[in-house]
Amino acid sequence: MIETMRSEQDGTLFFLHTKSATLSLLVSAEGFLLLPYWGARIKTSDISYIVKELPFVSYMASTEGRKNFQLGNLPQPYPSFGNSDLRSPAFLFTYEDGSRTTDLSYRGYTIHKGKTKLDGLPFIRPDSSAQTLELQLFDRLKEISVVISMTVYEDYDAITQSVRAENQGKTQTLQIEKLCSASIDLLDSDFEFLHLAGAWGREFQIKRQKLEQGILSIGSAGGASGHEHNPFAALASPGTDETHGQVYAMNLVYSGNFLASAEVGMHRNTRFQIGLQPFDFSWRLEPGECFQSPEAVLVYSGKGLEGMSNSFHRLYQDCLIPLRFAQKERPILLNSWEAHYYKFCGEDLIRLARQATQVGAELFVLDDGWFGKRMDESSSVGDWIANEEKLGGSLSSLIEKINREGISFGLWAEPEMVSPDSDLYRAHPEWAIQVQGRRMETSREEYVLDLSNPDVCKYIIDSISAILSENPVTYVKWDMNRNFTNLGSTYLPSCRQKEQAHRYMLGLYHVLDVLTNRFPHVLFEGCAGGGGRFDPGMLYYTPQMWVSDDTDAVERLTIQYGASLVYPSIAVECHISETPNHQVGRRESMAARAATAMWGNLGLELNFDRMAGEEINCLMDEIAFYKKVRPVIQVGRL
Repeated sequence: MIETMRSEQDGTLFFLHTKSATLSLLVSAEGFLLLPYWGARIKTSDISYIVKELPFVSYMASTEGRKNFQLGNLPQPYPSFGNSDLRSPAFLFTYEDGSRTTDLSYRGYTIHKGKTKLDGLPFIRPDSSAQTLELQLFDRLKEISVVISMTVYEDYDAITQSVRAENQGKTQTLQIEKLCSASIDLLDSDFEFLHLAGAWGREFQIKRQKLEQGILSIGSAGGASGHEHNPFAALASPGTDETHGQVYAMNLVYSGNFLASAEVGMHRNTRFQIGLQPFDFSWRLEPGECFQSPEAVLVYSGKGLEGMSNSFHRLYQDCLIPLRFAQKERPILLNSWEAHYYKFCGEDLIRLARQATQVGAELFVLDDGWFGKRMDESSSVGDWIANEEKLGGSLSSLIEKINREGISFGLWAEPEMVSPDSDLYRAHPEWAIQVQGRRMETSREEYVLDLSNPDVCKYIIDSISAILSENPVTYVKWDMNRNFTNLGSTYLPSCRQKEQAHRYMLGLYHVLDVLTNRFPHVLFEGCAGGGGRFDPGMLYYTPQMWVSDDTDAVERLTIQYGASLVYPSIAVECHISETPNHQVGRRESMAARAATAMWGNLGLELNFDRMAGEEINCLMDEIAFYKKVRPVIQVGRL
């Protein structure tokens, strides 16, 4: 619910009420937008005294000629650069004359039911009660408009925020150097900074660090949200646990480079921000053009981490994951990767599918090695044509034989990459991300395709569409196995090279939007070397995610628990793998492996020919039990 009222001395107060929280904004007499309150739900009343009673601070510039009006000490929801506030701005524009100062003043607001879809970006869908507040800010000298859109999801205890910048001038361009999706000032600094860190094979490790004066930040600059840091951060009061304490949390609905930070100022206040990574980013905005930021999700909990998690879980399951899959039980799948890696033939796959059916699996997934001349990682990525010699016939005939075993069929692909040894690269070397004249580095014997180029996006759409149109595939594992290096585009002009990383994400979102709508029956699973791109942006298109390539049951406990801080169980794919484990070599019982894999969507990575009969019988019992509790795990409240 959104309510407004007039302050006795200042301008308009806005109250964004969720079920148990309130975020309030205030328009000052000088036309500045302030943020007096975010916390437990309060009544709509004149709370302008919160900012009026802030003490005058020595050695700080006053604003608008008012001695006691110091922006550097006032809480703001979207601070500018170049005025008396010397803390990190929420945005930074550079103009043709070289100046960087932007003076935004309040221009007006609108409140409407629902929300507008973000052009080219994933977003949280409105529920029936959603209301959106749009605040219009304007720089008169440079004719720049900034619109802050905040949507209240009352029943979910969540608010979403995004920002749109528009160059309303007639002649001059500007460069966007920074544009946060959300920036929140809190009049306190006694917090712990909580985030999810890690690396390949140990994603989602919960980290907590006490805030001190200065800036603490996390982020990614590798082209994906990343294994190292998830695009989530929270400020937690000291001693916060699962059921007690205050939590202020942000999660970015984006899958590329991001930055989240908490800055404690000299007067013990905290500026909390999240948005696009400003490092190596710039966006040229011509007269009349707009730029839309990704969306951020803001959650306040006065009941510890569990209250925060429940808000994210319910919101994402109901309003982010594609509706056709949001409440639908997910199949128990067997993935062929750890059973055979690259070394298989058609008969091996049919036998494995038959065995998977016998233990209770419902979906057989053919992983890497089925296309081009692929016998190892050295070739063929980008050539999405079945290797009929290796499969013993066409892909459709293999699928027909596997379906006869009573199990559906899924396929692995890595459409964003290309092998140097591939027909695609030989035909279009200019399609790879590269800096002309510089060496090109490979990772996993691959280059990254430049998805800022529409021709590359069209190739991916056409090649994957051909496979899905010609074959009864019900599931696709969409993988991405390397970060960006040698960032450069043969497609973009020199003045737009720093736009490439974001344009790549817009290209990927376009590709996924087309394919998931063209093939609505196909369940897409996201993967990036495990959890390297497990974020709300991908969940908008791929209803479930591979959380880590490490399938060891003990290692998975901390990985899956960390993921559960933000993401619902139905989004997390968890597999029972062989013992000793292929990643760490640990030996674990079938009961232990199964218990851990029942955290989310149960799957298998097994070669039954290497298992004893007793172990297989135990597996069958565990799968039968999981099928009984699956509706609770996947759709229930954690």
